Amino acid sequence: MSNYTLAVDANTWVAAAIGLIVGVLVYGLMTRQTLRAARREASNIARAAEAEAATNRERIELEAEKRSQQRREEFDEEIAKERAELREEQGRLTKRLDSLDKRLEAIAERESRLDKRDAEGRKREETLDREAADLEKSRAEVRARLEQVGRMSEAQAREIVLEEVRREATHEAAKVSQSILEEAETEARSRSREITLMAIQRFAAEHVADSTVRTVKVPTDEMKGRVIGREGRNIRALEKATGVDIMVDDTPGVIAVSCFDPIRRAIAAESLQKLVADGRVHPARIEEVVEKVKQEMQERILKIGNEAVIEADVRGLHPKIVEAMGRMHFRTSYGQNVLRHSIEVAFLCQMIADQLGLNGRIARRAGFLHDIGKAMDHEMEGGHPAIGMEFCRKYGEKADAVLNAIGGHHGDIPATTPYTPIVMAADAISGARPGARRESMEMYIKRLEQLEAIAKEYPQVQEAHAIQAGREVRVIVDAKRASDEDAFTISRDIAKKVEQEMTFPGEIKVTVLREVRAEAVAR
Repeated sequence: MSNYTLAVDANTWVAAAIGLIVGVLVYGLMTRQTLRAARREASNIARAAEAEAATNRERIELEAEKRSQQRREEFDEEIAKERAELREEQGRLTKRLDSLDKRLEAIAERESRLDKRDAEGRKREETLDREAADLEKSRAEVRARLEQVGRMSEAQAREIVLEEVRREATHEAAKVSQSILEEAETEARSRSREITLMAIQRFAAEHVADSTVRTVKVPTDEMKGRVIGREGRNIRALEKATGVDIMVDDTPGVIAVSCFDPIRRAIAAESLQKLVADGRVHPARIEEVVEKVKQEMQERILKIGNEAVIEADVRGLHPKIVEAMGRMHFRTSYGQNVLRHSIEVAFLCQMIADQLGLNGRIARRAGFLHDIGKAMDHEMEGGHPAIGMEFCRKYGEKADAVLNAIGGHHGDIPATTPYTPIVMAADAISGARPGARRESMEMYIKRLEQLEAIAKEYPQVQEAHAIQAGREVRVIVDAKRASDEDAFTISRDIAKKVEQEMTFPGEIKVTVLREVRAEAVAR
């Protein structure tokens, strides 16, 4: 029984042990599965937490960026407002500165006027002091003279007083005249151009006296007979071909060619020279030579015209105008070549215009073309100014100043621009200067002597010399007998007397010199 009990007890303990072990094993297995599930759940939770954290992080970043953008916009608005306020403040400061500058300028101008007034006041005070001193001196002189007059007769006193009054009046008149001239010169600078233009309008009228005869040398009377031909057929053929008059007289070795047209006269003379040099003179040969000379003359005219245009530097002229200028090479006036005269007038006009502040190129163009009507005045009715103006207008000259100068340089039409009187003056200067035209030496010397004689008529004048080819007279007065004011009076009186008693082109300048020379000799 006891062994059985022991065996049962042992089996019970074994079963309990086995059950315990099995329970432990089951518990371990369940625990491991629970751990695995927990781990899986923990992993899922971790991943969910990470996803949620990422989502939260993105949301937070978006919110932060949005807040940052909002703050940046607010900051930009504040900066823009501050900048606008700064610009407004800067504008106000600029206006204040401009206002201050204007006030400073006004203050400076007022100070300048005040300084000027102070200077004028001091000058007036000095003048008044000098006048007071002169007055006191005059009073003393009057007292002394009154004392002297007390011992004179009434007639003597009256004569002395009248002479004194006359001398004082003359002196004061000269002083006032000089003062007026100086003030007018200072205040009338704006009118100086107009005054100068009016002064240079005086010009010498032109008289055309062209030479209409040209001679051709013939070596022998036999050649003269060939030129005449049988019953005059050769000379008639030459006259018909050239349109000139050929005069053959008893003068040995000379045949005269006469025609009012200088071009035809030149063609006839050169044709006759070629025929005389060749020796073959008959109608067919005459026509051949004349035609050849005409072609050569046309080429020469164009060449001379182009050379003149280049020399005068006048551009844009129509070929017909250039040809007309070349024709003027064969035209003379008072022995002066008209083309050379035109070129000279062109440069004179430019110099005058430059001095007056006008357009020198327009003036040179007007001076160059002013006598172009002389190239065809025998072919058309009217004077050469009107002919030249219409000719230039016809061939493309559009400048009103140039056309008016061409048509009005002899006063035929009113001057509408300042260039017309400039051309008048330059035309007179070119035509009237010594050597330009035929003027006898006796007449020239007589004019200079008359100019000096007028200046020497005044008692204060010591010497008078005509210089600049009669364009200026230089007068030297006695410093003891004439004051500075008297010198101005003498110059004006001489100029007026020259205008009244003499005829002259252009203008004559009167220069009066007054000086005191002190001399001493060292021995």
